[in-house]
Amino acid sequence: MVLGYMDNTKNDQYYLDKIKADIAFIVAHMKDVDAQELNDNEILLDSMLFRMIQISENAKKLSGEFRESADELPWNELIGLRNRLVHDYGNVDLNIVFETLKYDIPDLLERLRISQMSK
Repeated sequence: MVLGYMDNTKNDQYYLDKIKADIAFIVAHMKDVDAQELNDNEILLDSMLFRMIQISENAKKLSGEFRESADELPWNELIGLRNRLVHDYGNVDLNIVFETLKYDIPDLLERLRISQMSK
């Protein structure tokens, strides 16, 4: 074994696991948070935005075949999320971010679980 080498096969399952882990992190840390607290807590907000960007980045790395096989999930919206957050950061509507974190992300986790169970 080469020093520092890790067996880290990056396939659809790898990226899907990362997406699910980031979503679970968001769900756990947003559980009792309201919009004002998110807005007032810069560290929490930055952490949540970072996780959303990571979800988007990893969704983009999933194969087209995988995304087509789970076409009930909003892949295009997830992939486009990164560009909106990164390139328009100063103009991001925090109310929309809060709604996404609080309602859309938990829904996405449930939809991912259902999608994976049906395969």
